[in-house]
Amino acid sequence: MASSQPLDSTYTTAQMEVTVSTTEDRRFEVLRALVADYVATQEPIGSKAIVERHNLGVSSATVRNDMAVLEAEGYITQPHTSSGRIPTDKGYRLFVDRIADVKPLSAAERRAIMSFLETGVDLDDVLRRGVRLLAQLTRQVAVVQYPTLSASSVRHIEVVALTPARLLLVLITDSGRVDQRIVELGDVIDDDSLSRLRTLLGGALEGKRLAAASVAVAELADDAPDDLRDVVVRTSTTLIETLVEHPEERLVLGGTSNLTANAADFAALAGFPGSLRSVLEALEEQVVVLKLIAATQETGRVTVRIGEETMAPEMRGASVVSTAYGSGGNILGGLGVLGPTRMDYPGTIASVAAVARYIGEVLAER
Repeated sequence: MASSQPLDSTYTTAQMEVTVSTTEDRRFEVLRALVADYVATQEPIGSKAIVERHNLGVSSATVRNDMAVLEAEGYITQPHTSSGRIPTDKGYRLFVDRIADVKPLSAAERRAIMSFLETGVDLDDVLRRGVRLLAQLTRQVAVVQYPTLSASSVRHIEVVALTPARLLLVLITDSGRVDQRIVELGDVIDDDSLSRLRTLLGGALEGKRLAAASVAVAELADDAPDDLRDVVVRTSTTLIETLVEHPEERLVLGGTSNLTANAADFAALAGFPGSLRSVLEALEEQVVVLKLIAATQETGRVTVRIGEETMAPEMRGASVVSTAYGSGGNILGGLGVLGPTRMDYPGTIASVAAVARYIGEVLAER
């Protein structure tokens, strides 16, 4: 008898550990069911609805008890008296963190995406197509960042004489970005001088990262032949302006109307930071969104920021799902989706990852 107590105690402790684990798993299943139903219906969810729609193998009373615990722990909340519950940002975070498998796109869907992007005529067209496609797939606002100049190299510089005294400079980067600038010479230039200028610029720029290229082109005038010095100074000045980052030109947006279609999700924050109006203003100004998208630094890894995790008061009512796109280990930029915290996270994550992958592949082939 004396030895039976430790054995009983050991058995009881192990049994309790299994019970706790099982209870926690069941509560997460309740949370997952609640999130799925709320995303689909936009209505607070009650225990009876969860029991009827999901095969959890427990009674309505058990689900009510689990919901009470989830509410006490801050994962769900009751928006109105005598109503069901809705997920909180904390609840969404737990749900996202425990997404085990993201359903991959079908072969037909992948082919359709690749075909749609491949028909883009240039970088601008590819990015516009990518944004439009991502907005359609997720029914949210899609955002794509232009390839960052600091990560790009000069593939080719072309110099074309429009008139004997006016040149067209065409700068092409390895990311597919094309910039065109007009240079007024103030004097005429013959074919031989034009050829020498083209050789000088190509030797100074091609193959260099844009930061290094801007330094190299700035130094060209010092070593330029006397008869080309004025032309080199004029073209170098124009090129340096082209090689400098222009943050205001670096985002492409699509599907803004999808955000306004979900106005009810922001109703509780009307007039406050995180409301629909403040999110739309942030989209228009682009700075906050650019910061969130550009923060993604790893291709193949999708980042989800929910509500206050964006660290931007104006985005408090929204979530941002983002990743980087690029090729050969070279990150060109970021892309993602912005929408209310009530969104289809598994589907959105899959769509963001797929579109980023295929944009990178298309740009790598150009």
